[in-house]
Amino acid sequence: MRSAKIQRSTKETQISLELNLDGSGEASVQTGIGFLDHMLISFARHGLFDLTLSAKGDLEVDQHHLVEDAGICLGEAFSQALGDKRGISRAGSFVFAYPMDETLSCVALDFGGRALLNFDACFKREFIGELQSDLVREFFAGFVQGAKCNLHIRNLYDGNDHHKCEGIFKGFAKALSQAVSVSKNSEGKIPSTKGVI
Repeated sequence: MRSAKIQRSTKETQISLELNLDGSGEASVQTGIGFLDHMLISFARHGLFDLTLSAKGDLEVDQHHLVEDAGICLGEAFSQALGDKRGISRAGSFVFAYPMDETLSCVALDFGGRALLNFDACFKREFIGELQSDLVREFFAGFVQGAKCNLHIRNLYDGNDHHKCEGIFKGFAKALSQAVSVSKNSEGKIPSTKGVI
């Protein structure tokens, strides 16, 4: 089973995360930030990942530490669950048009061992629900750091901030699902000409 358990405990956050890459989209998420919970539950459902996440942090300071650390832990979980990445497709891309019609997000990623984020999305409001909108980027920066992957996110059409953010998370889920899928043609090989990722 391709799964992982991550524990992170610092003076700023305490996070416990369990991930199953070959799940059915079941999720239990409690971060103390309702909109972030909603995004991660949606992410699990659309990627068909089983995710359990419990996170507590110094929200009295602000949300930055908790959101970034949640991203780091999720990235570390994917890295751990994939191991040496033998047999996976490695890269994934997905253009997701949110069914509310006005937004379109493009997400592409590569588990090539190099951490890089290119994030091109702007939000009009300071908060989306309870989530500070500038921290959406920080979540994905944390993920990239933990997963050691190359991730590109672009919002193509403007619209409602909730719709934009949800389209990004759903597109991210679909791209990840594609990238971690086992390639039938790879015969268990590491997907790199170097022989290692």
